[in-house]
Amino acid sequence: MASSTVGATGWLRGRVKAVPSGDCMVIMALSNSKSGVPPEKTITLSSLIAPKLARKGGVDEPFAWDSREYLRKLCIGKEVTFKVDYAVPSIGREFGSVFLGDKNVAFLVVSEGWAKVREYGQQKGDASPFLTELIRLEEQAKQEGLGRWSKNPGAAEASIRNLPPSAIGNPSNLDAMGLLAANKGRPMQGIVEQVRDGSTLRVYLLPEFQFVQVFLAGVQAPSAGRRAVTENVPEAEAASEEASGVASSEPQSSLTSAQRLAVSTATSNEVAPDPFGLEAKHFTEMRVLHRDVRIVLEGVDKFSNLIGSVYYSDMESAKELALELVECGLAKYVEWSANMLEEDAKRKLKTSELQAKKTRLRIWTNYVPPATNSKAIHDQNFTGKVVEVVSGDCIVVADDSVPYGSPMAERRVNLSSIRCPRMGNPRKEEKPAPFAREAKEFLRTRLIGQQVNVSMEYSRKVGVAEGSLASTASADSRVMDFGSVMLVSSGNVDNDDTSASTATADKQPVGINVAEMVVARGFGTVVRHRDFEERSSYYDALLAAEARATSARKGLHSSKDPPVMHITDLVTASAKKARDFFPFLQRSRKIPAIVEYVFSGHRFKLLIPKETCSIAFAFSGIRCPGREEPYSEEAIALMRRKILQRDVEIEVETVDKTGTFLGTLWESKKNVAVTLVEAGLAKLQASFSSDRVMDAGLLEQAEQAAKRKKLKIWENYVEGEAQDQTNGSSVENRQKEVLKVRVTEVLGGGQFYIQTVGDLKLSSVQRQLAALSIQEAPVIGTFNPKKGDIVLAQYSADNSWNRAMIVNAPRAAVSSASDKFEVFYMDYGNQEVVTYDHLRPLDPAVASTTGLAQLCRLAHMKVPSLEEDFGQEAAEYLSELTLGSSQEFLLTIEERDASGGKVKGQGTGTVLLVTLSAADSDHSVNAAMVKEGLARMEKRRRWDNRDRKAALDTLEKFQDEARRRRLNMWQYGDVESDDEDVGPPSRRGSGPRQ
Repeated sequence: MASSTVGATGWLRGRVKAVPSGDCMVIMALSNSKSGVPPEKTITLSSLIAPKLARKGGVDEPFAWDSREYLRKLCIGKEVTFKVDYAVPSIGREFGSVFLGDKNVAFLVVSEGWAKVREYGQQKGDASPFLTELIRLEEQAKQEGLGRWSKNPGAAEASIRNLPPSAIGNPSNLDAMGLLAANKGRPMQGIVEQVRDGSTLRVYLLPEFQFVQVFLAGVQAPSAGRRAVTENVPEAEAASEEASGVASSEPQSSLTSAQRLAVSTATSNEVAPDPFGLEAKHFTEMRVLHRDVRIVLEGVDKFSNLIGSVYYSDMESAKELALELVECGLAKYVEWSANMLEEDAKRKLKTSELQAKKTRLRIWTNYVPPATNSKAIHDQNFTGKVVEVVSGDCIVVADDSVPYGSPMAERRVNLSSIRCPRMGNPRKEEKPAPFAREAKEFLRTRLIGQQVNVSMEYSRKVGVAEGSLASTASADSRVMDFGSVMLVSSGNVDNDDTSASTATADKQPVGINVAEMVVARGFGTVVRHRDFEERSSYYDALLAAEARATSARKGLHSSKDPPVMHITDLVTASAKKARDFFPFLQRSRKIPAIVEYVFSGHRFKLLIPKETCSIAFAFSGIRCPGREEPYSEEAIALMRRKILQRDVEIEVETVDKTGTFLGTLWESKKNVAVTLVEAGLAKLQASFSSDRVMDAGLLEQAEQAAKRKKLKIWENYVEGEAQDQTNGSSVENRQKEVLKVRVTEVLGGGQFYIQTVGDLKLSSVQRQLAALSIQEAPVIGTFNPKKGDIVLAQYSADNSWNRAMIVNAPRAAVSSASDKFEVFYMDYGNQEVVTYDHLRPLDPAVASTTGLAQLCRLAHMKVPSLEEDFGQEAAEYLSELTLGSSQEFLLTIEERDASGGKVKGQGTGTVLLVTLSAADSDHSVNAAMVKEGLARMEKRRRWDNRDRKAALDTLEKFQDEARRRRLNMWQYGDVESDDEDVGPPSRRGSGPRQ
């Protein structure tokens, strides 16, 4: 036995593990062995005889229980010093002296009258070295009538236990269902008499001394070894398996008498314990064997085995044995018996098992976690205001640290570990699930405009089909980010929402957990995560909130159906239907509404609860930049922060021919149109008379103030300069804008593509593309790009991967990796033909951003096309001036041609008519083209404004010089004709052109 030597040779130190009787104890070494289970000795106190307890149907000797209890309470679990005095090999027992501190345990037992002294052993020398003192103490106890020497009449008979049938050798004689019915959920006192394995105990229930076998609820420890019988006795083998309780998922009943007989007559062999089985048994023995415990019966299985929770004392606290086993990696969580427990107890067991798996404790040493679809997000905490509630479990937060015009200013956050009813998809005619509207409205009224702290926790890849998992990157999957959102202010929160406030480890409150708020109201359920799947940091609180909502039958847990709301959607309806609805909206002055969507800076979708309809609404008298124009995104972002999903008031003035209602909108009693104009993100429309626009004076003042400060759309405003109106032309005149650009591609006819320097959208797209993991070429048949699709294409010049639109594709399905596709690189403006193996599907989130290459044409001049004389030379010269380096240019937008017209790769859209100038040049690129005789100025018009006249005057000087020098297109003389739209004739003609 491995223990330390104390004093003279032969004295050992150990801890009392068990006390089988009043004169016997099991002592365990203090230091652990390599197996984790220290050696132990069974020591009988030398020269003592204690009364014997009943065994297998017998009856206790008088005072046997009291004798054992005295020694048990005196020594169990305590450190002692002992020495073996002698051994009797014939009975396999060792006798010795035991000291508890400086007190001889034998002296204490004898002096209290719980054992008698045997003066002579079987052989000479078989006696305690303290025999003389023991005899003296025995005589003294007899004289005082202590313990077994009691002189009270009937004391001996009264000390004998009246054992019920369940205590006579076999716990299976117990009426398990009756015992459970009488004591369900009530703690019962007991003493553990035997530990079969780490999770199976045999206990005396006090004071009736019912002998029961209890299986720990919710856990199962590895087997500590069992008997396996030979194959020629199948009945015995089945009985042995049933007795062991480890061969099936549920504990088995004890053997019947016939089965025990079969086992006893069969040839059997010792079967080694399961890994960590002995360690689990020892762990349980050290905590509960021969100790006082409290047992709470939880249920009975189909074999009438008792399932319960066992609690033991550790210093001043009570601990649960099952939880301790799981935390130490010595038992696994078992769902079927855990279902008998309260939710809180189940959650603790499951969480403890997960932690043991993560640290690979003991039985989980070789555990391999299953593949998970989630990934932890670290160090991505931020604060901001909620600008949109997408659904009951998804919100959009405006990050305080990012300017509102930036693409990253708003972040979509899915609430961790909860799931709310889906809102449906109107495009697919999917209606919202029950309580989906209520969950969204619950969050909207509490969060919109409120300050929150967001802790991002994990991301999960999901399929486009809602709820499906995606294991690999593909065009059919997207990544969702999940986090915990804490509401800083509780001004909009009811008392019911704050039933459980969230706090940090130091107990300082950090806000109200929004997810817990939703679940507590019954508008969401908690996701049951798989092992090793990332989850909310407040997962236990979410489960507790769900339990409260379930018991209170709130929301989803209610048997009542949610209220039905029928909304008339006038946004997608015909203009006639909207006009028919106009009188109902005009009859009231100010109407309460909710802003559901921001189409542009001045146009919105509103919900009118009073009239149960949704309408398209626009500010009357003002206009913001369109989607493709500068500052349009900033106008939209401002409106999202100011009014999206806010309660507002409107006054409808009229309805236009498209079915959009025009009027005034107030938020917190402030005219929102004035806010837009003040910020320089909208201008007054000249077509509206001031007497038709409410607060026209305020709008005019706001516009004048924005002009003076040269804000946003007025940055190039010159005071006193009037705007010219072009009537009957398809070309729109705008306030001039100057951009810093880089030319990316040159076409014929003076056309080219540009990228705006410092474009945040471009930077965002480039980051997204850089973060993509380019997979192997797709298997033919799984990816079939069609004309108009946005894909990833590998550019042949530098092998980089870029966004591209399919311009031409094979008519038949892809049959070979060499099939050819013509693609347009939408961020650069160039085109080329690539093979199928140089294409990849593109994430819809990346493909959704519009192309960032803008088509331009040199203003005030005509440049020959590639098919005309000197067209090729003109294109080459323009390329020399603009391409071949990272040179930046200043681009002045003279006009926007919105007449459309098919341009290869571009489709139908706005073309910018521009003046392009290099920073280090005295003349524009426009002038250089004219000066070289590779372009000519446009004809003058009677209605030309001052700027156009000045530009044409400059170009005319350079054109006269080129004509005088007979450069390029002027080499044969004057090429101009009376018809402005007729280009230079072909070179096949001779002599000067007419």
